Amino acid sequence: MSARLRPPYRADHVGSLLRPPELLEARAEFAAGRIPADRLREVEDDAIRTVVRKQEEVGLQTATDGEFRRTSWHMDYIYRLGGVHRAEEQLTVKFRNAAGGLEFTSAALRVDGRITLPEPIFADDFTFVKDEASTATAKLTIPSPSMVHYRGGRAAIDPSVYPELDEFWADLSAAYAEQVRALGALGCTYLQLDDTSLAYLNDPAQREMMAAQGGDPLHQHERYIAQINASLAGRPDGMAVTTHMCRGNFRSSWAAEGGYDFVAEALFTQLDVDGFFLEYDDERSGDFSPLRFVPPGKQVVLGLVTTKRGVLETKDELKRRIDEAAKFVPLAQLCLSPQCGFSSTVEGNTLTHDEQWAKLRLIVEVASEVWG
Repeated sequence: MSARLRPPYRADHVGSLLRPPELLEARAEFAAGRIPADRLREVEDDAIRTVVRKQEEVGLQTATDGEFRRTSWHMDYIYRLGGVHRAEEQLTVKFRNAAGGLEFTSAALRVDGRITLPEPIFADDFTFVKDEASTATAKLTIPSPSMVHYRGGRAAIDPSVYPELDEFWADLSAAYAEQVRALGALGCTYLQLDDTSLAYLNDPAQREMMAAQGGDPLHQHERYIAQINASLAGRPDGMAVTTHMCRGNFRSSWAAEGGYDFVAEALFTQLDVDGFFLEYDDERSGDFSPLRFVPPGKQVVLGLVTTKRGVLETKDELKRRIDEAAKFVPLAQLCLSPQCGFSSTVEGNTLTHDEQWAKLRLIVEVASEVWG
């Protein structure tokens, strides 16, 4: 069995990486008004040059900017859509971890105008990585259109702007389709849509929350799949698209639990992507049996290596779990990655930079030994 020449790759990663101390310091200095925006950009550029080289050095075929220019994996993108703004109220999300739990509070969003794409989002950021990468394929990660709805549901959408949700979905998908076309024109051949909602909805507690917001907890995932497909309908032939699903990733904590059973059949048989990055680092994600719905031609990137703690998995452990997954989907359709990003928000998870790179090296080594 040979290595893959098209994304997703046998050894891949989700996207975000721990921010280096000098970048965190520069962000703090900028927030305090002590350095200008162009100086922050210079520090970001230097940090991204270094991290692109590092990804290539450990043997990855994928390079991202580590999401170093963002505060969060999704809101930096969503707030740049026309018609979407920060709301005055705060949104609090309860996260859990081995020690108990913690809360994440940020500004909510408000859809108070027709959704548009004033300009391609993260275009310069992608071009910078593409120009810096020498051996790796530059990948851009953006939140899926589902996240614009899942953040607040119907209550976050002004009924005077969108009296019917079908209009909202049509405009949102059109804006995303325009974004995808623009990225293709820039030479993007690897796009990833990050979508926590499709994993969250496996959790009965999350479905209850969806119902309380006025949504349809039994069929919301089907609407999300349809809208993602509409967003990707005009993508260039040379662009590989994946989606990544996790149950929350904030300072080594999570927000939802449950296997993929509730969404699996619709997700794997209907979503028009080339590969699925799936969180599978512990019992919160359930077993591999939902993979029986994966059709031929689709790749499953097994997120077996946790980013939530620094202890290094063993090669034997990873190979055993790959063998277990291969009982439900052919080995040729499997790849390996971390379960999520290492720093979905600027704070990052509770592990060291050395531990992060050790995990990525391990993924490359195991993938080489399993798939060649």
